Amino acid sequence: MIPSGRLRALAVNAGFDLVGFARAEPIDPHVLGDWLAQGFHADLDWMSERVAERLDVTALLPGAKTVIALACNYWRSDDAGPIARYARGRDYHATMRDRLRVLRRGLREQFSGVADYGSVDANPVMEKVHAARAGLGFVGKNACFITPEFGSWVVLATMIIDAEVDEYATGPTADVCGRCSLCLTSCPTGAIVSERVVDAGACLSYQTIENDRSVPERLRLAMPNLVFGCDVCQDVCPLNATPIRAQARFEPRAVAQASVLELAAMTREQWDVWAPGMALMRAGFDGLRRNAAYALGAMKALEARPVLERLVADGDHRVREAAAWALTQLT
Repeated sequence: MIPSGRLRALAVNAGFDLVGFARAEPIDPHVLGDWLAQGFHADLDWMSERVAERLDVTALLPGAKTVIALACNYWRSDDAGPIARYARGRDYHATMRDRLRVLRRGLREQFSGVADYGSVDANPVMEKVHAARAGLGFVGKNACFITPEFGSWVVLATMIIDAEVDEYATGPTADVCGRCSLCLTSCPTGAIVSERVVDAGACLSYQTIENDRSVPERLRLAMPNLVFGCDVCQDVCPLNATPIRAQARFEPRAVAQASVLELAAMTREQWDVWAPGMALMRAGFDGLRRNAAYALGAMKALEARPVLERLVADGDHRVREAAAWALTQLT
């Protein structure tokens, strides 16, 4: 049995802000199954794959006994911008993986023979469930993970180990959403269909990041000043009213200061300087310009006409289509 205090110290030393411990127990299949059955995963087909592993971490690490839940605060500034706050700096996957490597090295130095499996939002691990079980916070009505210390401005990681610790959390922190429903009523597209249930196909984060086709016309007018991701349900949350400035690793990069018009007019050369190593790479050069064109149309930005007219002649069909639609909104 490993002392939880020593593991906690290793995790904090590795750079994690929050650390908790949960038993490696199976997850109720309805937690994922009901959401998938209703088709709320849109075309995120990977969510319906490797379900057995998502629901039971012992399928990922035979003999797993403990899930170490880890979180980092990423809030750096309250400045408004067309890029969601989590994506304004270095890709958080890289930052969290770096910290997992430091934690793993410390674990193996102090507790030789312990096997582990680390995950940062890209493996079949249900991080929010394990973080709640480990006492780091709870899942709010907007389906974001909310912590007492940092609100929902956190990114999550897990490390599964095949050893027990001397102290486990008894479950989530108190759900303090109460009767508040600001996130549900403020969602620009009504994507939060009920408490803690999000229809990905209607969510602007999905549309601007994962959807590599055209954004459905019914959603486009909800995109003013939104080019990559959406923070609306977090911005209105009273539990985020007093954010804490994150570590320097989450400092925004230059592209985070760009306006929607500047992103629409971005050249390939600018992209090659701005985007490498950022989450923006997920959408790609043309995906980001497509989103910017939609946003300019939703904003009815008359000054954007010359840029949009240039984009209509662009080689990428998604950019052309988005710019052509945006121009119809300027009349």
